[in-house]
Amino acid sequence: MKTIYHAADTRGDANHGWLKSKHTFSFANYYDPERMGFGALRVINDDHVIGGRGFGAHPHRDMEIISVPLSGKLSHGDNMGNQGVIETGEIQVMSAGTGIVHSEMNGDANEPVKFLQIWVIPNKQNVTPRYQQVSLHDIMQPNTFNQVLSPNPDDAGVWIHQDAWFSLGSFDQGQSTNYALKKSDNGVYVFVIKGTVQINGQTLNERDGLGVWDTSDFTMDVLEDAQVLLMEVPMQG
Repeated sequence: MKTIYHAADTRGDANHGWLKSKHTFSFANYYDPERMGFGALRVINDDHVIGGRGFGAHPHRDMEIISVPLSGKLSHGDNMGNQGVIETGEIQVMSAGTGIVHSEMNGDANEPVKFLQIWVIPNKQNVTPRYQQVSLHDIMQPNTFNQVLSPNPDDAGVWIHQDAWFSLGSFDQGQSTNYALKKSDNGVYVFVIKGTVQINGQTLNERDGLGVWDTSDFTMDVLEDAQVLLMEVPMQG
């Protein structure tokens, strides 16, 4: 098993007043040649947007863009006619494909919204743009990794154009959980949303990340009540 550890306080930092963002990988004005992603996983942005503000209309193409709200309300609009609010307990994906223009605003005038925006490099270029939003309430079971994203439209959660699987779980202290990779040449990026866990002797605290590859599975021990996101992605294009 190979691993790479990214402590929360080593992430790139952006503070625009209305937006505070932490970048696990190189993004915008944060550039580190050693932090250009993890396999097909290109971006993990930990965003905090104050009430009434947000990202105005802007374009993307040939990228799978996933949003996971952690608190508050995220208002979405795009040039395909989709308009709505994404809340905690939901997941949203856009396949940008040949091109999409969208906006992401705080859906509340006063309370901040906190969310993860994740980019995965697709395995197909120039696909027809698409939008999907799914509630996770019926999927989530305690003390296990619940699949929330896959390559298969018929599976639980959302789907993307890549051999990637995301799993999300809330765990009680003292639990021990094994994760078996879906594909042998994939790796898993573990992102601790809150709490403390240990994998392969490495302790991970809130917002720490750990890349794991060259293994068929691994075990996570929960040292403090935790919420953890696993992102399994191809390590090569």
